[in-house]
Amino acid sequence: MVTGLWNIAADQPDLTALVDPSGREITYRELAAQADRYGRGFQALGLAPGDSIVLMLPNSAELVAVYFAAYQTGLYVVMANWHLTGAEVAYLVQDSGAKAFVGHERFAAAATEAAASLPANAKYSVGDVPGFLPLDELGAGAEGRPDVRTAGSPMLYTSGTTGRPKGVRRPLTGADPDVVPPSAPWFFGIFGIKAHDGHVHLCGSPLYHTAVLNFVVISIQLGHTAVLMDHWTPEEMLRLIERYEVTHSHMVPTQFHRLLALPDDVKAKYDLKSLRAMIHGAAPCPLEVKRRMLDWWGPVVIEYYAATEGGGTAITAQEWLRKPGSVGLPWPTSEIKILDEDGNDLPAGERGLVYMRMGDATFEYHKDAEKTKAARVGKLFTLQDIGYLDEDGYLFLCDRKNDMIISGGVNIYPAEIEGELVCHPKVADVAVFGVPHPDWGEEIKAVVQPADGVEPNGELTRELLEFAGTRLAKFKLPRTIEYLAELPRDPNGKLYKRKLRDRA
Repeated sequence: MVTGLWNIAADQPDLTALVDPSGREITYRELAAQADRYGRGFQALGLAPGDSIVLMLPNSAELVAVYFAAYQTGLYVVMANWHLTGAEVAYLVQDSGAKAFVGHERFAAAATEAAASLPANAKYSVGDVPGFLPLDELGAGAEGRPDVRTAGSPMLYTSGTTGRPKGVRRPLTGADPDVVPPSAPWFFGIFGIKAHDGHVHLCGSPLYHTAVLNFVVISIQLGHTAVLMDHWTPEEMLRLIERYEVTHSHMVPTQFHRLLALPDDVKAKYDLKSLRAMIHGAAPCPLEVKRRMLDWWGPVVIEYYAATEGGGTAITAQEWLRKPGSVGLPWPTSEIKILDEDGNDLPAGERGLVYMRMGDATFEYHKDAEKTKAARVGKLFTLQDIGYLDEDGYLFLCDRKNDMIISGGVNIYPAEIEGELVCHPKVADVAVFGVPHPDWGEEIKAVVQPADGVEPNGELTRELLEFAGTRLAKFKLPRTIEYLAELPRDPNGKLYKRKLRDRA
């Protein structure tokens, strides 16, 4: 079975590689040719293996083609979150040492500020951005593959929800870009996804997220069609699943919650029988939300826990029903341990910091040896998540260490409280965090986004506290509840609690 973008383009040139958000279908031959053209363009600019570029693009065929162009010419690709300000993206440009920038007219102001330090011939845009060259001119006028072809890598930055984001930079392997790394089919095999086999991937989240990018790139490398959404809405997702007979996708619990809020007649309107692996991660999933999705979609719902830095766990629907709340067992060749603050192993059932590693894979936080060292114990590293392993080795997550509330000397995990409150029908979204208290150290505060049509008032507060009181111990109940029209989440579901804490 032929795999790899350029190999498939030669073997099955008319196979659809991409469906962009407009509905335009791009074949493997067209995508490979576009990637070749942009790759020649980067080399004509003088970029060499090990150099970096920054992309500030929405989900689109252009983004995927530029990514593969950089990949085959040995470049590091920095995906800029287009919700960032120009100054924040400028930091990515400076920190990564970027030699070129590709932006979109939708983000013209931020892109202009971010790329101000780069020469005029290194700035390209989709659409009109003053001072940028049209992307169509990159590599135009020449034919064939780029002169030097060697595998590049994404250089993905940590979320930056606390402090400056840090780039995760892996050593380049020198591999042939036509040879699909064994890790790609291995990773998809965890979820039962094989090369070709009629698979269609639906991408509903921004490609600047690590997992989202990986799922699209690997799908294309394995001969699947990738359907891109520019703006995710629940009913549009259902429509696309039916229209393109989608088999797999990568999702977050926020999307589950919004799908479940659709009227029953809308949910029943679409044929979802093509689904085989609807994979979710990135944030804790409330137990009731997960159960309702399993009732609706069946055993195709698969959960995983992983890090940009490497390593992770996975759990099938059947396993989850036996171990509700778990994020599963370690992947093959991955290792998970629970350690205390001094780096000592903790026994089953005892909560501590989750440490992991992925075989002998290595990484460093770019220009931050101190952070790299602080995250490690031997070959293991931590994201500061708190969890425990049960007697069978299944991992259960509690919360992020930085989010944990200590009130009266008691550890309280906001994710548990959020998971209960979000199940109330009048709650669209919720965030829980600690605020200073003169006697207790911290007290619990909730910020709630009411469901559409629900009036935020004292009566709603009483109703929510009574509801929570039937599901949580008294010491876990919020002392105050505030209401916002919308919580600050990025499109992949990550909640920016720092903004809420600062506001409080």
